[in-house]
Amino acid sequence: MVLESLQLGEGEVPTVLLHGFLGSGRNLRSLANAWSAADPSRRFLMPDLTGHGGSLPMPPGTDLTTMARDVVETARAKGLTGPLELVGHSLGGRVSLAASLASPSDVASVTLLDISPSPVPVDLSESGMVLNVLLQAPETAANRREIRAALTGQGLSEPLADWLVMNLVSTPEGGVRWRFDRQALAELHGRVNGTNLWAAVERPGAKVRCIRGGRSRYVTDADAARMEAAGCPVALLPEAGHFVHVDAPQALLQWLMGR
Repeated sequence: MVLESLQLGEGEVPTVLLHGFLGSGRNLRSLANAWSAADPSRRFLMPDLTGHGGSLPMPPGTDLTTMARDVVETARAKGLTGPLELVGHSLGGRVSLAASLASPSDVASVTLLDISPSPVPVDLSESGMVLNVLLQAPETAANRREIRAALTGQGLSEPLADWLVMNLVSTPEGGVRWRFDRQALAELHGRVNGTNLWAAVERPGAKVRCIRGGRSRYVTDADAARMEAAGCPVALLPEAGHFVHVDAPQALLQWLMGR
C-alpha cells in the first residue's frame, strides 16, 4: 500500500519521519522544516501510517509488519533510494523497529522518539486512554464543536481535543464524521502495543538510538539500561513529556544533528 505522504528537502540522505498513534505525517512537519533548514543534505518523507490520516482504509489484520512494509514501499514509490534513516515517535518508532527486522537492507538506522522496544503496558499507554475516550464520542455530529465538547467532557485537554477533531470530515448532509475507523484502530492498538521488538535492538549490527522525555513513562529506566547495554545510546530531555518534538523542539534537533 502506497501511503499518503508529504515531502520536504532536496538532499540525498533519505530520512523518513513517522508519527504516533492517531496522528498523521503533518504532525512532524515542524521538525522536518527545522531539520531541513539546518541540514540541507537530507530529503524528508512524512507518510500517514496505515489506517491514519489519508492512508485509508486500513486492511483487516494490519500489524506492525504490515505498516513497516507500507512505509518502505511508499519511500521507494516516492523516489527515495538507498537505505533509509527512520525516525519514529511512539507508534512510529515501533514501526521503524519492525521495518529494520523485516527488511534490514532497506534501513540504515532507527531513531526512537520516546518509545522502547518493550510491549507497552495498558496502564502506561496514553494513547489507550485517548482511544477509550474517542470510542465513546459520537460517530457523527452537526459540527466540530459538538464532538470537541464530547471529548473535553470526558476529561481530555482542550489542545488534545483540538488535535483529535482534525480527523473529522464533512458529510453530505452538512455535519461531520470521523475520517478513520475507530474500532479498527482500537484493534490495531492492542496488536502493536503487545509486540516485543527487542530483537531489532539487540541483533548484531543494529544501529538504533533513543531519546526519552523526563516527564514521560514510556521508556523506563530498565528499558534505557537494557538499550544502552545493547549499544543503543539513550538521551534524556528532562523537561519534555511524551511528545518530545513538541515540548523541546530545539533540544531535540540539536541531539538529532549531533550524531
